[in-house]
Amino acid sequence: MATPEFTRTDPALPEFWEMRYRAGFAPWEAGAVPARLREHVAGWRPQGPVLVPGCGSGHDVRFLADAGLDVLGIDFSAAALALAASVAGPHAGRLRRADFFDPALGGPFDLVYERAFLCALPRRLWPAWGERVAGLVAPGGFLAGFFYFDEGERGPPFPLHGPGELGPLLQAHFVLEADLDVPDSIPVFAGRERWMRWRRKPAI
Repeated sequence: MATPEFTRTDPALPEFWEMRYRAGFAPWEAGAVPARLREHVAGWRPQGPVLVPGCGSGHDVRFLADAGLDVLGIDFSAAALALAASVAGPHAGRLRRADFFDPALGGPFDLVYERAFLCALPRRLWPAWGERVAGLVAPGGFLAGFFYFDEGERGPPFPLHGPGELGPLLQAHFVLEADLDVPDSIPVFAGRERWMRWRRKPAI
């Protein structure tokens, strides 16, 4: 699919994503639930609330809700949420227009699910993301999902340049328990993402 022409906008702002969802241009959307998420829910079923930041089209929110989990999907693009509501069907009430960095978001969550959210954020926001996710995950809970690794600086998607860049964002509050390949990546991420499961350290 050819990339449409968009007005230059900061991807930290809702307008950037609003334009793309309104144009139907979302190559980061898989339109399906990945195998690694299904495995996580089967093996480490969350006992408390689940947060899906940047939920986009909402397929993962629908899966988690269908599994009986107390899930909240957030996005700050109204167009993304309109699409998600059509996918979520009877679970549309589990969607909310919200900013991940808003202190009123609530929590703590037993699982924060990462999928194409960190790589959507400009790199200048990554330290704030690390602190924010540490504050959202309950002690003993998980940050789990897909992390995008590649070379270069431009984005989105903004790539991590290796584990040595991700570790400093998380290791003060989390322990890495799993680092696995991804068998069903979509083309934009194929061969360049890892499934990781980070457990939140106990509160001191």
